Amino acid sequence: MKFAIIKERKNPPDRRVVFSPIALKEFKTKFPKAEVVVETSDIRVFKDSQYQELGIDVVKDVSNADVMIGVKEVPKEALIPNKKYFFFSHTIKKQPYNRELLKVILEKNIELYDHETIVKQNNSRLIGFGRYAGLVGAYNGFRALGLRDGLFTLPKVENLPDLDAVKAELDKIKVPNIKILLSGTGKVAKGAKEILDYLKIKEVSDALYLTSEFTEPVYCMADVMEYNKRTDGQVGNKHAFYKDPSGYQSNFMPYAKQTDFFIAGHFYGDAAPYLFTRQDAKDPEFRINLVADVSCDIDGPVASTIRPSTIADPFYGYDAKTEQEVAFNAKGCITMMAVDNLPCELPKDASEGFGETFLEHVIPAFYNNDADGVLERAKMTENGKLTKRYSYLQDFVDGKE
Repeated sequence: MKFAIIKERKNPPDRRVVFSPIALKEFKTKFPKAEVVVETSDIRVFKDSQYQELGIDVVKDVSNADVMIGVKEVPKEALIPNKKYFFFSHTIKKQPYNRELLKVILEKNIELYDHETIVKQNNSRLIGFGRYAGLVGAYNGFRALGLRDGLFTLPKVENLPDLDAVKAELDKIKVPNIKILLSGTGKVAKGAKEILDYLKIKEVSDALYLTSEFTEPVYCMADVMEYNKRTDGQVGNKHAFYKDPSGYQSNFMPYAKQTDFFIAGHFYGDAAPYLFTRQDAKDPEFRINLVADVSCDIDGPVASTIRPSTIADPFYGYDAKTEQEVAFNAKGCITMMAVDNLPCELPKDASEGFGETFLEHVIPAFYNNDADGVLERAKMTENGKLTKRYSYLQDFVDGKE
């Protein structure tokens, strides 16, 4: 079987790649029967020569490969018929802007494996860039704090070579006496937690966080059952909530009244209660004045996230009274960081981490008859049709919803 690491063609350019040169060499060592080529690229974080130096073929034409592996959506015109493709298609939530992409994938008889659909039997994600989104998101939040309040100046992550350089910049700052809330317990939240712990900010329990003030900066990591509660007053269950959140309501306001800086690292499921609404943000006791929304659901559970921001212009302000956007440092506003492609700012580390997990969880499935069902669960399309697991997308493809 022949694998091709394809060039990223989506704009704005994404410098990430699924496999670093070292990871690809390990791939070839572990699976000597595999043939691997890299499509030449002038934007990738690793140069063509870095692959070639490790004996990996770099070519202009990958059309004779069987499996195409990329990061972002492949433009419709660049899709090669009758191939297997791995990339983030951004279609599984029926994203309207990629309806035509999914239609073309079906028309071209492509087997699509979305990185988001590569999951364990319990549907938890096996691979992803979540950790790096959390790392960069938390750093960007502190960068916004420093700029807004004139405390310190942190450079943009995209201007730093790697995570070590990011941490070296954090060594230079002093965090003021603020209370920080981090929502979630998954890869994104754990990435953000790495930054908080690196800054030696003290972690405190929910009970202490909600009832005390401190003489040093502190943070609290809140799980979904802390900021949601059952409407009938009974004790909530996380797994039941994930299956059906309809019997729950938000319990976020006690946190909002005790928090200066909120890092949103949670996963938000369909029909789950919003964490806070625009009306909640008008409450005189609502204390949050800075949000790093790594999850970045627009007009959703974090009411002040009214649009995504960009790597070039990462911050804006939200005026709770008028519900309008203002300058990020406007008096009385909630300063927002809502970049929706954060791992792009740390392409080298993100690519290296992604490749390690892809090699561990995905590639073996091609050589062990998919013993763990990884490929079977991930496969979205086959023989020009949606697979049974993703048949719920048929009305979306047909334009009926």
